[in-house]
Amino acid sequence: MSSKTAVTALRGRGRPKHFDADAALDVALRLFWQHGFEATSMHDLVAATGAKAPTLYHAFGNKEGLFRAAMERYLQRFVRKMKPCLDNPHRSVAGATEDFLTACVAQFTGEGLPPGCFLICTSSALSADSQPIAALLRSHNMLPEQLLRDFYRERQIAGELPPSTDTVRLAKYLACHLQGMAVQARDGVSHR
Repeated sequence: MSSKTAVTALRGRGRPKHFDADAALDVALRLFWQHGFEATSMHDLVAATGAKAPTLYHAFGNKEGLFRAAMERYLQRFVRKMKPCLDNPHRSVAGATEDFLTACVAQFTGEGLPPGCFLICTSSALSADSQPIAALLRSHNMLPEQLLRDFYRERQIAGELPPSTDTVRLAKYLACHLQGMAVQARDGVSHR
């Protein structure tokens, strides 16, 4: 979805009301992040965005479509911007790892954002009835681990990590810590 997406919705008689799908998506992202997929109703989304339900359905298909779009927004704005922390060739393996973890913690506890990680917070609140959403979240929950795994493997090939280093296990270990920090942040643990 383009960042310039807008839909014109009819509102009774008179001029059509301009609907900003990107603004609605930002609101939906925040609601899903705070309350989860199942606990966020279409009524909540309509009330928070100020759009009528048919307008949201027209723009996103259904609640799941809106959730998928919100998740993609989260990935673009937050998760994928962590990768540059690992791409700095002037930082040591330890320094780049520290930069990555510090950036994650800053996001989990950032001002103006719901606490924790959108992916972790929403996946932990799902019931067994939401298997398609659960599978989607699981696939994206692996992104930090994959970024770390690729980073350690590249640095190992460059000779910066010993050949005996189990880069897969190291990445999984740190990804587990990140998930734990996200849950702690959601539960109110501060950045410090």
